[in-house]
Amino acid sequence: MAVINRIAGFAEEMAAWRQDLHRRPELGFACHETAGFVVERLREFGITRIEEGIAESGVVAVIEGQGTGPVIGLRADMDALPIHEATGTEYASEVEGCMHACGHDGHTTMLLGAAKYLAETRNFSGSVALIFQPAEEGPGGAAPMVEAGIMERYGIEQVYALHCAPGYDEGVFHTTPGPIMASVDTIHIDVIGQGGHAAMPQDTRDPVVAACGMVQAIQTILGRNLAALDQAVVSITQVHTGSADNVVPDRAYINGTVRSFDPEVRRVIWQRLEEIVAGQAASYGVETVLRCEEGYAPTVNDAGKAAFAAEVAREVAGEAGIVPDMDRQMGSEDFAAMLEARPGAYLFLGQGPGAGLHHPEFDFNDRIAPVGASFFARLVERAQPVG
Repeated sequence: MAVINRIAGFAEEMAAWRQDLHRRPELGFACHETAGFVVERLREFGITRIEEGIAESGVVAVIEGQGTGPVIGLRADMDALPIHEATGTEYASEVEGCMHACGHDGHTTMLLGAAKYLAETRNFSGSVALIFQPAEEGPGGAAPMVEAGIMERYGIEQVYALHCAPGYDEGVFHTTPGPIMASVDTIHIDVIGQGGHAAMPQDTRDPVVAACGMVQAIQTILGRNLAALDQAVVSITQVHTGSADNVVPDRAYINGTVRSFDPEVRRVIWQRLEEIVAGQAASYGVETVLRCEEGYAPTVNDAGKAAFAAEVAREVAGEAGIVPDMDRQMGSEDFAAMLEARPGAYLFLGQGPGAGLHHPEFDFNDRIAPVGASFFARLVERAQPVG
């Protein structure tokens, strides 16, 4: 594996950064201590052009290379999850009910490692913009950073990001041209009936039966309204109603998620949801309120940038270290907003066996940090060579 020697030389320092960040996780937009840690490291590296407080706690730092030229953006997310940690490590979270269960501590570390190397060598033309983003886990920090004008203000022409991948072979990169992760939308359905005694259901308008009918009908959308190759998911995940065995309640609540890659597929699903809910409501004599909460768009890689990123990954990890045509993932990622603003690519980096993402026993594998940092550094040097 062709990890850059200089980066391999400070691998232990990177592990210390990551474990320090792991002890002090922060949620959502409130990544102030994490951002402070990032800025302190950047200043130690001799980077002076730093903007803080973007989208509350986001950071953008610029490293200037040799001469004039384009600007490439590299993004890392910083936020954690509201999960009680169960790793038992000596550097486990010191914040009750909060942990880095998705590897964002590692993502931040990999970008810091690349920053340290690039600030020392500056073996590239133009500039690199380091984007440290809060709130990827929700409500989404990428779009607010884009809306704050970072792409225009720093002249960013292309943008890239990495995500660790437990269960994938350690040190192996995975990406694909076009859609790589799905959009995510949330279904909320309130069913309003008329409660009463369970022994006299004829005097009620039962929201329980109506909710059951809606859930079953919703599951026909994929099988009967979309083609088998349309690649979508509609999952009902919550049904809440009732409080006693002898009482018909007056309300029910249904909740679920919708995932897709294509805007037309997304539209058809929501249209059918509206029609099914209205039709079932009329059938059972209840009233309904359907709320469609639109989340992240699909994460869509530019085909050319994905191919270029795969070439760079091959240099770092070898011929067997890149899967350039991985299967699409039904998970979602708010980096989609940055890829809508500028062409670029999103990649996964395998970290070997272990607990999955968002699991209380998940822990980032520090051995892959130099691999990810080397990828970021070589990406810049290859995209913007000197001379």
